[in-house]
Amino acid sequence: MTCAACVNRVEKRLARIEGVRATVNLATGRARVSHPPGVTTQDLVAAVEKAGCTAELPAPPVPAPPVPAENSTPAPEGGSPGSPGREESQRLLITALLSVPVLVLSMVPALQFRNWQWLCFVLAAPVAVWGAWSFHSRALRGLRHAAATMDTLVSLGVVASFSWSAYALFLGGAGDPGMRMPFSLLPSIGGDVAHIYLEAAVGVPLFVLTGRFLESRARTGTGEALRSLAGLAAKDVTLWEDGRERLLPIAQLRVGQEFIVRPGERVATDGVVASGGSALDLSLVTGESEPVEVGPGRAVVGGAVNAGGLLVVRATAVGADTQLARITRMVTEAQAGKARAQRLADTVAGVFVPVVLALAATVLGFWLGAGADPQAAVTACVAVLVVACPCALGLATPTALLAATGRGAQLGLLVSGPRALETLRHVDTVVLDKTGTLTTGRMTVARVTPVPDGIGRERALWLAAAVEQGSEHPLGRAVVAYARQEVRHRPPGEVSGFLATAGIGVTGVVEGHRGDVPPPRAAPHPPPTCRGAAHGA
Repeated sequence: MTCAACVNRVEKRLARIEGVRATVNLATGRARVSHPPGVTTQDLVAAVEKAGCTAELPAPPVPAPPVPAENSTPAPEGGSPGSPGREESQRLLITALLSVPVLVLSMVPALQFRNWQWLCFVLAAPVAVWGAWSFHSRALRGLRHAAATMDTLVSLGVVASFSWSAYALFLGGAGDPGMRMPFSLLPSIGGDVAHIYLEAAVGVPLFVLTGRFLESRARTGTGEALRSLAGLAAKDVTLWEDGRERLLPIAQLRVGQEFIVRPGERVATDGVVASGGSALDLSLVTGESEPVEVGPGRAVVGGAVNAGGLLVVRATAVGADTQLARITRMVTEAQAGKARAQRLADTVAGVFVPVVLALAATVLGFWLGAGADPQAAVTACVAVLVVACPCALGLATPTALLAATGRGAQLGLLVSGPRALETLRHVDTVVLDKTGTLTTGRMTVARVTPVPDGIGRERALWLAAAVEQGSEHPLGRAVVAYARQEVRHRPPGEVSGFLATAGIGVTGVVEGHRGDVPPPRAAPHPPPTCRGAAHGA
């Protein structure tokens, strides 16, 4: 699909099947189809192919065991959108190398030399045929289905301007070696020598190919955001059965089985902690950058990062039923939806191409009927086709929504649909209920308050850091980093008898002294701080 006319044609073709409702998104190349149980996916694909496009079912966003088919089928039209291929990139590069000299010589009379027009003709011929071949082939395909698309306008504009230029060179006197073509914003009426319009024949495919290359790049960035979101799911899982560990692919994990999550690993799937205690980074789901303490009986989310100890988790959801899979699916569906502005643009663009073709034919007939020179009539007709052919109307809105939702996914903002973005422009105040949403999540020590008549600030900090250096807790790492800055002249001491108790703190013996570091107390007001006391005995 290349324009909104293609979108309307596919939607109408699918809607001809009884009970089928379809919404097609041009930017993503996907269709959201609701159909009765009696309509198969083969019927839907056949309907799309009758509209002149191709279709196939998309791959699941995350590895998942087979599930029963549903009556709501997402299907990409014309293949899944991705990065521009090597062939398209080479076509654009060669087209640009051939087109730039033609544009410069045609629009700068001072650079025109003897037989310059024949050089431009030789350079423009490959562009008009090979460079614009994708537009010609899609225009012919649409003609076989009695449909006019934006490619029809591009193809007609290139063919008309190049054909007229060839006529002017061979039969209209423009092939004279000393011919010069002055630059003018308006077509001239009459004249002994027919003008050539090779700059239009190369400029139109060059600019349209460039625009579609940039659109493909925008879709690629969004696709990478979705792939990175789906890539947060673990590929393998360490199963815990009968006191033994066994590594197997995540697709083979079933609900009720227990698996191990070591420090630094991602939780393989949604579940409940069976044993162990640790701190998990749940920013993917909650937006909170501060790790959350979990223990036996606490629910965990697949994709969360284990920042602390060893966990044994019992799976409660796998595959497409996990929260991460639902988030990925929500973002994908949000991109497949249509905003109100996009629906309006599609409605207008659906009749845009036939109207432009009718206007171009009317202009040509009017000028010829008024007795004008055929050169001026053809110039006016080609101008209508050339000006209309890029048609950003049907593509600007879906591309903007695609880029917005994709960029939001990269930043951790999940958009529920196009309507959310539409209503966002009316928002003037945002209220956030937790300070962790606005902080980095990297804990730091704000101040150290020693016990009166105790061992002193520096000694307490040194003992606390010595004990905490054996801990993987984010707060412990913050204490150690602060102590290295404040007590640089004294390296941390060696710890024996180290013991970490979830929710209680850490204990150890340093140089014969026992050091206890309890968990921090909640700060009375933001910003969050790391507070604690070290006691030596």
